[in-house]
Amino acid sequence: MGIALAVPAVAFAGENPQVVATHTTLTAELHDQAGRTAASLAVSVLADDNQPLTGAVAITDQGRPLAGAALNKQGQATFNLALPAGNHSLTASYIGDATHSGSVSESTSTQAQSTGTPDFEISVAPATLSLGLGVSGTVTASVTPENSSALTAPLFITLSCSGMPDQSSCVFNPENLEILPNATAAVTSSMVLTTQQASVVSASAARPASSPVALAILLPGVFGLGALAFSARRRPWLQRLSLLALLAFVTTLGTTACNPRYYYLNHGPPINPATPAGTYTINVTAQSSNGVSAITHTTTLAFTVQ
Repeated sequence: MGIALAVPAVAFAGENPQVVATHTTLTAELHDQAGRTAASLAVSVLADDNQPLTGAVAITDQGRPLAGAALNKQGQATFNLALPAGNHSLTASYIGDATHSGSVSESTSTQAQSTGTPDFEISVAPATLSLGLGVSGTVTASVTPENSSALTAPLFITLSCSGMPDQSSCVFNPENLEILPNATAAVTSSMVLTTQQASVVSASAARPASSPVALAILLPGVFGLGALAFSARRRPWLQRLSLLALLAFVTTLGTTACNPRYYYLNHGPPINPATPAGTYTINVTAQSSNGVSAITHTTTLAFTVQ
């Protein structure tokens, strides 16, 4: 049976009178998940006039970043986190923007139950990241062992991400982590996110002037080929000449505008689109398998493209 906890918000008062205050509310429902305590968190952010807001929110546990997410059009975000054994104090933070101040919910305290099987927790720091176009940023993904004393061999974990916007990428360094028996310290990986800036080189700028020599050869050739085709019905020898002329014409086209390499050299590369602006929820997944069963935990990152 779940335990639902709702906590009000504490809003930051801005010095600029044009900045609107905000209110963040965190609701937590706790339940058992395969012997562990799982938390289903719901965050809502409203402005002083009760209008829902967009942007990024982050979840912290006793001040330690755990996860981030993008608010939807209703000003809401949800999180599903597996909590390791022990005491926890969860808080939701709204980042704010140019016209709205940030705000922090009151904390929700809970105690997660212990389990005797080896496990781990995945978290990201910072839980929110904002990047411009054509740049890279780094987030630290941390995997914290739980009950590693029950391990009889190292536990190998693979990291991955999903939900990235178009024209962007994320890379882990390293992609694979190792938890040794009796280890207590977290192992970390650098998650590098990269956006793309639109190409500013115009295709017409790389286009050379039309060659009069090429036109002088191609245009008469086209008309001549048409005349040969018309006369080939009456004169058999013209059929062979027409085939030779057609072969020569196709070869000429293959070395000019109909050839992809010719187009690239004369028109330049295609224009690359930019990463779409907005705030996205990126899934960061850690998975380990012993060949029979898999342990998978996921946290989220709020990724803003400016």
